Amino acid sequence: MKEELQLRIDETGEGYVIHFSHPLENDGLTIIRETPTRYLLLQPTPAQQRIFQLMSGGQISLPKEAKSQLLKIVRHISPMVVIHTDVDDIAGKVETIEGNATPHIHLLPAGDGFKLEIFVKPFTEEPPYAKPGKGHTVLFTKINGLTTKAIRNLEAEEENARQVEEACPTLSEFPSENREWIFEQPELALQALLELEPLHKEGKIVMEYPKGQQLQLKGQLDMSRLRLGIQSRNNWFEVEGGVQLDENEVLDLKNLLALSRQNSRFVKLNDGQFVALTAQLQQKLQDLDALLSDMDNALAIHPLAVGVFDDFAEGLSELKADAAWKEQLQKLHELENFRAEPPENFTAELRQYQQEGYQWLMRLAHWGVGACLADDMGLGKTVQTLAVLSKRAESGPALVVAPASVVRNWYHEARRFAPGLEPIIFGENDRTETLRELKAGDLLLCSYGLMQQEQERLTKIEFSTIVLDEAQAIKNRATKRSKAAMQLKAGFRIITTGTPIENHLGELWNLFRFLNPGLLGSLEVFTEKYALPIERDNDHARREQLRRLLRPFILRRKKDDVLKELPPKTEVTLEVELSPEERVFYEALRRQALENIHSSEGGFNQKRFQILAELMRLRQAACHPRLVKADSKLQSSKLQLFGEIVEELIGEGHKALVFSQFVSHLHIIENWVKSRGIKYQYLDGSTPLPQRDRAIREFQSGEGDLFLISLRAGGFGLNLTAADYVIHM
Repeated sequence: MKEELQLRIDETGEGYVIHFSHPLENDGLTIIRETPTRYLLLQPTPAQQRIFQLMSGGQISLPKEAKSQLLKIVRHISPMVVIHTDVDDIAGKVETIEGNATPHIHLLPAGDGFKLEIFVKPFTEEPPYAKPGKGHTVLFTKINGLTTKAIRNLEAEEENARQVEEACPTLSEFPSENREWIFEQPELALQALLELEPLHKEGKIVMEYPKGQQLQLKGQLDMSRLRLGIQSRNNWFEVEGGVQLDENEVLDLKNLLALSRQNSRFVKLNDGQFVALTAQLQQKLQDLDALLSDMDNALAIHPLAVGVFDDFAEGLSELKADAAWKEQLQKLHELENFRAEPPENFTAELRQYQQEGYQWLMRLAHWGVGACLADDMGLGKTVQTLAVLSKRAESGPALVVAPASVVRNWYHEARRFAPGLEPIIFGENDRTETLRELKAGDLLLCSYGLMQQEQERLTKIEFSTIVLDEAQAIKNRATKRSKAAMQLKAGFRIITTGTPIENHLGELWNLFRFLNPGLLGSLEVFTEKYALPIERDNDHARREQLRRLLRPFILRRKKDDVLKELPPKTEVTLEVELSPEERVFYEALRRQALENIHSSEGGFNQKRFQILAELMRLRQAACHPRLVKADSKLQSSKLQLFGEIVEELIGEGHKALVFSQFVSHLHIIENWVKSRGIKYQYLDGSTPLPQRDRAIREFQSGEGDLFLISLRAGGFGLNLTAADYVIHM
């Protein structure tokens, strides 16, 4: 950068030393590398160059006795060069002012970025500049033909500069040498300007642009500058608007949203001019962008997102909406006070949180939108849904689609709690006749497989209510099962699932395509707007926007949320120590496993399946030696401890569910139970549906102290409330 040449006068013990601030080249023009990023350009005037030559290399010394001669030198040359000194009485009677300690902020281009530097300007209107708190306390220069002396307050300059740094967090984030910052990105320079603006408005700093104002912050836009208009269009609501930049310029909403997607608070206008969005407005625009869809080259909002948009609209200075929008809002406000009467012909006693679930479902039914009941397993999704089905029984026939393994459970639960419903298991009688004779109060129970087979006939019926139980069964949009479900017709749609998302957000999109089509847009739009930012970029803001959008349609309670209404649960882990014989057996298997892996061909990718298989064998050996060697005579320490626990539980009048991942292990346990004469029920994946149904009913009615269940067959859809203990083997 170009710098004014300065003459400095230092007082020493022997007298005075007069020298220039920098040595000059013979031709006058001098470039000095001050730091790795800072070069000084010195271009002395002919008079300054002559003084330099007369001083024999730019420096002379005078004794103390020559102070009067020094005074004449200062008076003679002060019009030609700025003088810095700590000797304040060498110029005699001259105009003296208090040096201005106000920080001057210089912003100038530096490569593709910008450099920001802090100076002071002691003479206010005239150069020279100085670094705050550094240099000599006395300066001389010529102002309006008169020699003028400025006395600097170095402590005040330093304090003012420090306050600038404290007020601008961006500066503290970057290293500084001599209060000089290099911003490689214009965005950072703009952020610094934004942070400095309050000081600028208060007159505590002066902004200067030595090479022209190539980066200008015109001001900030807040919520009060945003204006929106909404009108109904093709069952959606079209949104228009923008922000008023000044009297002549308006930035329309579509462009504003596009700019906000760049995750920048600064909107470029033209010729280096920018406006800053307040943090609140930036967040609001991103929230609004998440709600809007592009429809025929216009911005539109789904009618089911009206409530979320209404929350967003708080703080707007102007919102013009048509009658259809106001009518939709009024309907939403009325829903807040909607209360459904309990179903009359319903015998279950709902817990408080289940009553709230019933009211929530009925409220959405009244609104005419789909509902996702996503309570934790065991909190009674079935009984809450049956309460709704009972209440809506007079509206027409209802359909429940569920995994084949739990269809009969629905049948018996309906018989038990909803005597006003007529449960019908689809497929046990003539299907055509069953569908033809459906009437109000009938509850058609259908497996997912049968729904797919009978898609054509089922889609011809307008059901009052459709329930997809364990709805993750339709998570994959490409399957025939999912496509069949999308064709079903109903006045009210419910899905129940404890796991709305098992693998990725695309599954959630498909569930809502069934519940409330269009709310999440096309899969491509949903992926770009939500799935990729959340899953790939871990975008918390996008996750929160999606949560707010779906919150009205998903009810999820965890066991911890309703713990006071549930009986207490205690988990106990019992560690089993293998017998010496079992340890020898296990160690032999482990060594054999290592040998098998090392001797197999291929790299890790080829061996990984064998590694998993060997680990599975070791797990089985830890359960019972006969799981890996059928003719083994070794006893199982785990089975021995199991026997002790079971005998104690039964002796105290308890009932237990016994789970195992391995069906072969379950058979060994079954043989042990038989040998002790203990009454039990049994269920694995090969159990026929009628036998499975009978085993569940008998256990619930008191027949059996133990229920032996494989994890795969009993992992969901079972209501086994007769047991008060669960044992995982």
